[in-house]
Amino acid sequence: MDDDFLKYQAQTTPHPLGLNILRASGSYVYDDREKEYLDLIAGVSACTLGHCHPEVVRAIREQAGKYLHVMVYGEFAMEPAVAFCRELAAALPAPLETTYLVNSGTEAMEGAIKLARRVTGRSEILAARDAYHGNTLGSLSLMSLESRKAPFRPLLPDVRHIRFGHAGDLDKITGKTAAVVLETIQGGAGFLLPPEGYLQQVRERCSQTGTLLILDEIQPGFGRTGKLFAFEHYRCIPDILVMGKGMASGLPVGAFTASREHMTALSNRPKLGHITTFGGNPVVAAAALATLRVLREGTLMEAITRKEMLFRELLRHPRIQEIRGRGLMLALILSDPAEADHVILRGMERGLLLFWLLFEPRAVRITPPLTISEEEIRKGCQMLLELLDTCPKAPVN
Repeated sequence: MDDDFLKYQAQTTPHPLGLNILRASGSYVYDDREKEYLDLIAGVSACTLGHCHPEVVRAIREQAGKYLHVMVYGEFAMEPAVAFCRELAAALPAPLETTYLVNSGTEAMEGAIKLARRVTGRSEILAARDAYHGNTLGSLSLMSLESRKAPFRPLLPDVRHIRFGHAGDLDKITGKTAAVVLETIQGGAGFLLPPEGYLQQVRERCSQTGTLLILDEIQPGFGRTGKLFAFEHYRCIPDILVMGKGMASGLPVGAFTASREHMTALSNRPKLGHITTFGGNPVVAAAALATLRVLREGTLMEAITRKEMLFRELLRHPRIQEIRGRGLMLALILSDPAEADHVILRGMERGLLLFWLLFEPRAVRITPPLTISEEEIRKGCQMLLELLDTCPKAPVN
């Protein structure tokens, strides 16, 4: 591990993985010794089209030769950003029409919270237990895990929690509730899918009470589940759609989309109700536009279910209790957190990149590039099975 990396760059944990990256291409990452790693993380679901997809690289290079940043968001019309928002609107159902571009998923969630409070004139926010929406103060306030929130209090007031998937909690949505914020698929909790009909029940209750429904698609969005957004599987249209991660195939980006009527609330009384310097950056927007076009115009999303089934067919092992998730947003649930640690850390040694989930210590994340080939899936699964075979035996009580 590079000593300067530890000395000069702020760390998020005491023990970072610390690979010294030389280059990356397709489904592979290479370290400074040219060791090859099959990537089943994809930048934690961010590298939708793999590493250095030619269409994304071409779009970045073309735009970088024209202009970079020229003005704060919303003042000048920059064609890559305008084109992306226009094509995104064409792919979304009404009333999701107008998009505010920002720099990350957590910033998009901050904007969505502000918009919901501004539109409804209410302050209460309901979020799900064990949800993760980001780490800035507003997004962090939505989290239920007190051990992660306590060091940063006081946080956003008037946040209450419901159980994800429990229809009996929906009576907590009242005329005082500005918004219900849910991940379409709970990520950090272990890639938990909503029960059949649950999101439709949430939608109905929100409509009854004048509450806005915010769906967080930061992780499942942009094709990862086989549709452009996961809410399309569940026949539930949000009032505000939050996105990020895989939106630009590896560049920093986020956005939230709502009706034009709602979105105008951020431009009046007061003006500049939400502002960002670099949101809508033309180079990032060009990468996002290229990503969206590859997803919409090609057959990549059509293959996601087949690739998911191949993972599920190949990953059969006594140590795997279940495989959660949908599409290429999968989590192996092992019997013990130590097994997950072993598989992830030994996997890196052997040239296989895997990762953890935030709140489910038994989980091993599998979120490869959507472009991963079936041959690469077979290779990765074989390596995974070999790693599971080498897990230490559980201690006898």
